[in-house]
Amino acid sequence: MPEQPHPPPGPTGALSGQRGRRRWLAAGLAGSAVALAPRALVHAGQGSGMPTLRIAFIDPLSGPAADIGRHSLRSWQFVAEHLQTVVGVRFRIAGFDNRGSPQESVNALKVAIDQGFRCIVQGNGSGVTAALIEAIGRHNPMRPDRAVMLINYAAMDPALTAEYCSPWHVRIDADTSMKMRAMIRHMAAQPGLQRVYLLNQNYAHGQQFARYFRQEAAREAPGLQVVGDELHPAFALQDFGLYAQRMAASGAQAVVTGNWGADLQGLIRAMQAQSLSQPIWSYYAMQPGTPQLLARSGERLPVYVVATGATVLPEPAAGIARAFRQQHGEDLVVHASIDGVRALAQAVRQSGSVEPGRLLAALAGMRFDGFNGTALLRAQDRQLLTRVCVSRWARMDAGDLPGAEATGFGFVPVQWFEPEQIAPAVGCVPGRS
Repeated sequence: MPEQPHPPPGPTGALSGQRGRRRWLAAGLAGSAVALAPRALVHAGQGSGMPTLRIAFIDPLSGPAADIGRHSLRSWQFVAEHLQTVVGVRFRIAGFDNRGSPQESVNALKVAIDQGFRCIVQGNGSGVTAALIEAIGRHNPMRPDRAVMLINYAAMDPALTAEYCSPWHVRIDADTSMKMRAMIRHMAAQPGLQRVYLLNQNYAHGQQFARYFRQEAAREAPGLQVVGDELHPAFALQDFGLYAQRMAASGAQAVVTGNWGADLQGLIRAMQAQSLSQPIWSYYAMQPGTPQLLARSGERLPVYVVATGATVLPEPAAGIARAFRQQHGEDLVVHASIDGVRALAQAVRQSGSVEPGRLLAALAGMRFDGFNGTALLRAQDRQLLTRVCVSRWARMDAGDLPGAEATGFGFVPVQWFEPEQIAPAVGCVPGRS
């Protein structure tokens, strides 16, 4: 998920330049060597005979990003219940509202620990993830008997598994360098595409998106020319008409944006109002509300999404998505919930424990059946290496889901990238101070 500016419209702050990160890195790495509590017993679900793992889900359940946070919580809870008999582990997932704030997230973490939770799931905002990793890095060495682990399902800053890596943190989504590499390689293969326009929200996520685009383009597609690069206040604009006019005047052949939510929808409305048809490359056009808007112009406005999944999914993920729509009346777009449930369940079975140290040991280097193919949690940094696809907004074929938000249209994969094609170099150095 994109970082949530807090208080909106302001940045959570990029990881680079933040103070104190070296201290928590050293503490976290030291904590991994601390003698852990005796092997935790796996709690059996009542009458089920299955082990039970309790998870504290910490993300915004109120405020500007509440719709995304609540959708993500429903996704994790549904997938866990739907798959429990398949994976042989029962999950109990409780939501904790962080209001999109790093400080509120740390407060929620303390409450969750006091309530006995030892596995934390979070994804909305790399700044929030960094704050949780720092807090966990301080807590675990002091209280190894109450150690906790963090499963990051969507915060994409590469620094979280590189210079600021922690032995208590696992990312089960492709990071932004992996997605950007896939985006650039796909764009470079488009005949005649030379001029692109960047438009992003003016906070950490938008700034990082633009920076990585330029870096990857220089390396992978030097023929791509950036004819416009603008940042705008996050969630403060009612009308994107002036930006659409400048895009048209620039001669750009494509628009590239990390915008999400209302800001992505505002851009699309402005382009529709001015009858622009330049393709849009994005990360977040599958999120709630955007497909309904895109359906108004059919396929006239080409939109591409770079993600680990799409509207059209392979089985058995497609079946999970159909069941989710039937129960909740909305699309399942948090596909990482499937990978998270499968990986954690495999770790519980392999270790015979729900204790974080043993689960993390089992997760390190684990290969498992992800929703889009075999996935690997790289041992050195616990970064998920998984397939990434570029999908295009198109009319759905008969027999598929009814389309994104039941529109009859959806995001159909046009190119898959294998993990080895996009995997980042290992940047986590144990013992770095």
